[in-house]
Amino acid sequence: MSATTGPVPPGRTPARPEEGPEDGGGPAAAGRPARYRAVFAVPEFRAVFAAHLLSSLGVVVCEIALSVLVFRRTDSPLLSALTFALGLLPYVLGGTLLSAVADRYPARRVLVVCDLLCALAAAGMVLPGTPVAVLLVLRCLIAAVAPVFAGTRAATLGDILGEGDLFVLGRSVIRIVNQSAQLVGFGVGGLLVAVVTPGAVLALTAVTFLGSALLLRLGTRARPARDGGGAAAGRGALLGASLGGVRRLLANRRVRALLLLTWLPPAFVVVPEALLVPYADLLGAGPGGAGLLMCSMPIGAVVAESLVGSLLGPRARSRLTFPMGVFAVLPSLGFAAQPSLGWAVLLLVLTGTGISYNFGVDRWFVAAVPEELLGQGMTVVQAGRMTAMGLAMGAAGLAAEYAPLRAVMPAAGALGVLCVLAVIREVRRTAGRDRRPGPLHETEN
Repeated sequence: MSATTGPVPPGRTPARPEEGPEDGGGPAAAGRPARYRAVFAVPEFRAVFAAHLLSSLGVVVCEIALSVLVFRRTDSPLLSALTFALGLLPYVLGGTLLSAVADRYPARRVLVVCDLLCALAAAGMVLPGTPVAVLLVLRCLIAAVAPVFAGTRAATLGDILGEGDLFVLGRSVIRIVNQSAQLVGFGVGGLLVAVVTPGAVLALTAVTFLGSALLLRLGTRARPARDGGGAAAGRGALLGASLGGVRRLLANRRVRALLLLTWLPPAFVVVPEALLVPYADLLGAGPGGAGLLMCSMPIGAVVAESLVGSLLGPRARSRLTFPMGVFAVLPSLGFAAQPSLGWAVLLLVLTGTGISYNFGVDRWFVAAVPEELLGQGMTVVQAGRMTAMGLAMGAAGLAAEYAPLRAVMPAAGALGVLCVLAVIREVRRTAGRDRRPGPLHETEN
């Protein structure tokens, strides 16, 4: 990526052209697998990490506060639940219609503007007397901006850390923050709403977005647009460029296979997660049991992500990709026995460990996507994943209206295994079609 970003800044570990997608740049390539410490040694990454931590907590707390605010105004469980659903559904619009933003404009500018838009939306929710419909529209705005922000940030990690193992570990840290934010954010958000008004919590959310924007503005370098200034050159309207880029990505068989591998496991994994509240009720576990079940999967994800990133080298992580992609959906089969609360917690923790399959997928995807479309590609990854999860949650709820939970949850696991195996077969068939080709599997040094 140095050809588009200028000289390599201090602390950056560039990927070497001769390395394949399983070869880490820098320490890993020298026989010493990179660790998380090496990622945090890069000053720019520390700024990105701190900004992401702030904004992630802000989003989770915003969802809780807005849900409470809407319910207090309307007494409608449906409208209250919509505040969570609207955090997923607009992803497909932002990730498709605005995806070219990630490559057509300088990354730092895009990130800062996205944070400022989210801060303004959160501030608009605080205004007294804001109609509920406007509150939901503002929530949609934050969700529509999210995939553009996430895709731009992911591509920026490539500029900061290189395309090798440091990039993979950087992406891993972002996932750890995402999962941890769910655990901490729901607890802190619930406590805040109990102590102060939802409006005050939403004001705090606006502050977190402003803090994220400030960290990114002051802590990261200004870099030119990845596509060489397509916006300034007048290469068509943003909408046309976004749709054209998505078509290019989906027309590439290798990229298409990797996108499916990124989207499908999470879609099947969230089926039992979407049904945890009725399952806790089925067990008679009450709200406390439901809360424990909802925490289980993020705990498994954080533990697995941390251990795999800390203890294994790049080749070993890549070898886990296919097995863990399948394993992620297997524990759902255990719900056929209607397990007790303790066993259900164990199944969900095991499900969460499947997140470690992303290490290999991240590396292969960056190697396959054309350089000028990397930001857009990462945006489509995020948008597709969240959309698939949202649709799967809806389908799970619909199925549970007509079939018992002990049938719906394992059925998702069985169907997930078949679908993931089919996608893995396609990923294997397309091996060697990368922008920087390299084998799917190598022997660990």
